[in-house]
Amino acid sequence: MTALKLDGRAAAGAINEELRERVAALKTRGITPGIATVLVGADPASQLYVGMKHRQSEAIGMNSIQRELSADATQSDVEALIDELNDDPDCHGYIVQLPLPKHIDTDAILERIDPAKDADGLHPTNLGRLVLNVNSPITSPLPCTPRGVIELLLRNDYDLHGKHVVVVGRGVTIGRSIGLLLTRREINATVTLTHTATADLAHHLQQADVIVAAAGVKHIVQAAHVKQGAAVLDVGVTREIDPESGKSKVFGDVHPDVAEVAGFVSPNPGGVGPMTVALLMTNVVEAAERMAG
Repeated sequence: MTALKLDGRAAAGAINEELRERVAALKTRGITPGIATVLVGADPASQLYVGMKHRQSEAIGMNSIQRELSADATQSDVEALIDELNDDPDCHGYIVQLPLPKHIDTDAILERIDPAKDADGLHPTNLGRLVLNVNSPITSPLPCTPRGVIELLLRNDYDLHGKHVVVVGRGVTIGRSIGLLLTRREINATVTLTHTATADLAHHLQQADVIVAAAGVKHIVQAAHVKQGAAVLDVGVTREIDPESGKSKVFGDVHPDVAEVAGFVSPNPGGVGPMTVALLMTNVVEAAERMAG
């Protein structure tokens, strides 16, 4: 048995085409969705990541707003920039690229973001609204990566209704928030949250119809842990230096042998990563649509 590949690049491409049409429709009403990034310091990896997001947003037809501060910017400097973006009518959503310099209070900065402009969907207010909302339509930004996981499955005609999803990892980006989306009545999945300190993790994984591996531990999910035909989404990333080449190599949380047992597997890279960026853009376009009424 060879698992069906859950191609995040293809699904993200389809989402971007849909967004391009929605952006064009907004432009006929005199509104151009604007996405902004806040980058403090000159970390090369962060610059690369931010640049990629802006290229993608521009390809969709969005207004791309790049704001940068030097690494020695003060807390007040960053807060002033956040306030400026909160008040800017041309900015419909934005992210603060992490990590911030160590002298900056990251939590205070993230909580200062206007929840309506929270492109990542991880503002405490938006997570709180998600906790309280099981049945009604969502009218606030949603966590991008969890939404990307679900969208990747749905776009491959995988029905999550009644399925048992085991999540590995308790981080804010996905582990702590994905259950809030999966257990909404429109999805109706059952969720077990596990992590690296879970006793007999293998036993929990073997019960799963769907595994979302987001612990950031190389190959924590092995073929022996996976039920025949299960869907396995590889989200976590570990970087190691190849001793022969001296170059950094990326590993996922899922061992490659899992593809011989599972029914569906998302690659890493090329699976959930592209979906996260596509859903980031979706959050901003949806914010512009809400603002337009």
